[in-house]
Amino acid sequence: MGNTAGVLKQAVYSGLVAVAAPTFVADARSNSALPNMTATLRDQRVESASVALIRGGRIVSTGAWGMAGPNRAATVATPYNLASLTKPLTAEVILRLVSSGKLSLDAPMDHYWSDPDLARDPRRMTLTVRMALSHRTGLPNWRDAKGLAFEHAPGTTTGYSGEGYQYAARYAEHRTGQSFERLGQRWLFVPARMRASGYVSAQGNTMPLASPYDDAGKPLPVERVTRYNAADLAHATARDYARFLIDVRNDRGLVASVAAERSRLQADLTPEICAGSKAATCPPWTGFGLGWQLLGFPDGTTMLHTGKDAGAFTFAAINRTSGDGIVILTNSDNGWRVILPILESTGSDPKLIAFLRGQMN
Repeated sequence: MGNTAGVLKQAVYSGLVAVAAPTFVADARSNSALPNMTATLRDQRVESASVALIRGGRIVSTGAWGMAGPNRAATVATPYNLASLTKPLTAEVILRLVSSGKLSLDAPMDHYWSDPDLARDPRRMTLTVRMALSHRTGLPNWRDAKGLAFEHAPGTTTGYSGEGYQYAARYAEHRTGQSFERLGQRWLFVPARMRASGYVSAQGNTMPLASPYDDAGKPLPVERVTRYNAADLAHATARDYARFLIDVRNDRGLVASVAAERSRLQADLTPEICAGSKAATCPPWTGFGLGWQLLGFPDGTTMLHTGKDAGAFTFAAINRTSGDGIVILTNSDNGWRVILPILESTGSDPKLIAFLRGQMN
């Protein structure tokens, strides 16, 4: 999912409402020091949530509340559909391959692979990994029944595109001669100890995933994932994703030059996101880096991403200076409703909270 306003998905947050923050109590099921979210989930009609809290670059608490499926309580070991939180995983795999010299950030991907739908369009020859990971390919979010076609010339506009991430992953496969799932295991999931995570639901995972629910609390059908999607549908526990988030903050696996490019603004969205009354709660700058939306607060850059699929809403953010961050995974169309209450009740960055509140007005 996505739009040109970036990974905040303003259309999603336009419905955010103020909810009383829950009190801090231990959750017996997960032995967590996080606030008990049971009442909040019930009030907001969210089936379950799993949270990992990061302070000073370390995971300090994890918790899970609600039902992961019919007659199945959510636990901290329950994996969730990450939705678009898949994209930062894919970006990290590719950037580690760039750091190792196996891929190029700026050489045309066409030298090794191009989508057959674009075979007659010479603009495909200018597509690069940098464009794909910063949503500047000119491709739509997803192809339609007619196939894949450019909406804009590559590098000229910013437009959220899952197809761009798929393009970069297929380029990585063709250049390395390895499947992207195997690349993900070798370069990310194994070194980050993300044992409950992967791109494909059957990939070595014995714990059933959290089932999706619509906004009325009705279970949604689940189509089994049999092939990776570089932009969507990967799965992880909140703790696993928090491990990944900490590695990203610490630039693990990246050479200094590539780490600097990931943290640099590649596509400036400040005029679009911070227009009018929203400017009061905006950071001085915001836009896409490589794999993340960046919020340039005076005391440090925050890396942020969200995800939205049918029956799932996910959120992850970390401040690169302080090392404070959070991962929130839900299995409900209403999941967006609990993001602000969780951020508030965990004492998360007031500037981030104010920014998100400003986006909903």
